[in-house]
Amino acid sequence: MSAATATVPAAAADDGRIGPRGSLRHIGALVRRNLLWIRQDPESMMDAVLMPIVLTLLFVFVFGGAIAGKGNHDAYVDYVVPGLMAMMGMNIAMGVGTGFSQDFRSGVMDRFRSLPIARSSVLIAKIVVEIGRMLVATAILLTVGFLLGLSVNDVPGLLAAVGLSLVFGSSIMWIFLTMGVTMKNAQTIQGMGFLVLMPLQFGSSIFAPTDSMPGWLRAFTDHNPLSSLADAARGLMNGGPVAHDVWVTLIWSAVITAVMAPVAIRKFRTKS
Repeated sequence: MSAATATVPAAAADDGRIGPRGSLRHIGALVRRNLLWIRQDPESMMDAVLMPIVLTLLFVFVFGGAIAGKGNHDAYVDYVVPGLMAMMGMNIAMGVGTGFSQDFRSGVMDRFRSLPIARSSVLIAKIVVEIGRMLVATAILLTVGFLLGLSVNDVPGLLAAVGLSLVFGSSIMWIFLTMGVTMKNAQTIQGMGFLVLMPLQFGSSIFAPTDSMPGWLRAFTDHNPLSSLADAARGLMNGGPVAHDVWVTLIWSAVITAVMAPVAIRKFRTKS
């Protein structure tokens, strides 16, 4: 841990301000530190590796027949896999908050805050590494989907859907980074995270069409950003109208980042 931490550059401007070039160096060093930590603790990748496999098999074979009809698992695979891409980002984002909280409790963050580095670089580096974990989870999800019969009519659209999921997932990470700074322990973050994520995930179009839902619930799902992301991913991968859902997802991502990133950075600077 100490050796990896020591790789963080200590150079800063004479007036105490750090320019963009220095911030990029700090981010790169911290990304390397986080990757080295994953290399030393490969079990930290278990959620990114196993979660997409378990979720895909569970929903396709447990709910696929009930939702798409017996013998129509292939059709449900095409429906649920784009939705699960949206879900991946939310679940991995929660892990960002718990990991950040544990780093505070272990004293690692106190060490970082004592160094002459840009405070934002610590948080941005964490997000960069978690985006890499999201890519791993998404690649595994798609591999399992293809093995189960997933069809994709537009490869560039598939890449755009992956990119859109990464953008939205990275914005949610700022929320959980804020929770990681402000809440006392990882268990509290997990509890609060599930209370928020469960209604968003199941009150959306990720797992089933919203047509049969009661009016009050459908009103919620229609304004749920996860529904927009899931519907946009389906349209990009297999055709259909996507412009509205893509713009809604991008707007949500921009607003969440614009609001929560400054809050997370300020809380990180002032945490005692």
